[in-house]
Amino acid sequence: MNRYLLPLSVLGTVAGGAVLLRDYVAGGSCPSKATILGKTVIVTGANTGIGKQTALELAKRGGNIILACRDMEKCEAAARDIRRETLNHHVSARHLDLASLKSIREFAAKITEEKERVHILINNAAVMRCPRWTTEDGFEMQFGVNHLGHFLLTNLLLDTLKASAPSRIVNLSSLAHVAGHVDFEDLNWEKRTYDTKAAYCQSKLAVVLFTKELSRRLQGTGVTVNALHPGVARTELGRHTGMHSSAFSSFTLGPIFWLLVKSPQLAAQPSTYLAVAEELEGVSGKYFDGFKEKPPAPEAEDEEVAQRLWAESARLVGLELSGGPSPQ
Repeated sequence: MNRYLLPLSVLGTVAGGAVLLRDYVAGGSCPSKATILGKTVIVTGANTGIGKQTALELAKRGGNIILACRDMEKCEAAARDIRRETLNHHVSARHLDLASLKSIREFAAKITEEKERVHILINNAAVMRCPRWTTEDGFEMQFGVNHLGHFLLTNLLLDTLKASAPSRIVNLSSLAHVAGHVDFEDLNWEKRTYDTKAAYCQSKLAVVLFTKELSRRLQGTGVTVNALHPGVARTELGRHTGMHSSAFSSFTLGPIFWLLVKSPQLAAQPSTYLAVAEELEGVSGKYFDGFKEKPPAPEAEDEEVAQRLWAESARLVGLELSGGPSPQ
């Protein structure tokens, strides 16, 4: 029996070390212990993946959580799961289809009618590398959902967010934004051969540009906005990529993915951090890679591009144009 103890001990040590290494590479847990008792939080795309885990983390910290999702059956189930796990009964499910301007306007109207305050808005929902689909209003799906949908939603909730100051907006972008380029001549891929990867990168670059311009407009209001790359996570977001479509890729890349790809729980930690950390009070217009602020791609820092994208986005979704900072 004793001859098996040493190998088992070594195996246990190696396995434990591997798990610790994976958690270290993935970034670990949110370093802030701040609570948000009684604060109203909206998380889009919260029925699964990073969104659901972010909602759960914020429910644990005492927030009144609104899960905003397209699939109400899954959304209700997620809300029940979170209420059961956190014993926080202030977790509700609301319908929001970011591929429909009508749905976005209806959602925002109900929120502003029913809620005096919204303290945290987490624009988490996303579509990644889908086929050539269009939204209800004819926009390329990734640009329409990842950027335009959240652009309209955020603008419609701004008055409530300002009334709730200090309040925060967290926009989930991606490291993929560095490969993006905003083509103002063909934002919706109507003239070019569709490239789903390039479309995704453009949409995530648009998120960072939106964050920069919104931050400029919100100066002095007490509302902050930051963009975030949460890391690569094992979620349904990558279902169109074909990453694990073959046994060969799963076998050869499996160990690398295990080490570098985060669980949804770990991938939700940076969103939680940006939402609650007291040390980030007043920090705005920044791009975070995990818990660390980093410079985004050069095009994401271009103020002229950001302002032009704002104007074009406002035109596409039917918002009144305003060039300067919003009134306090």
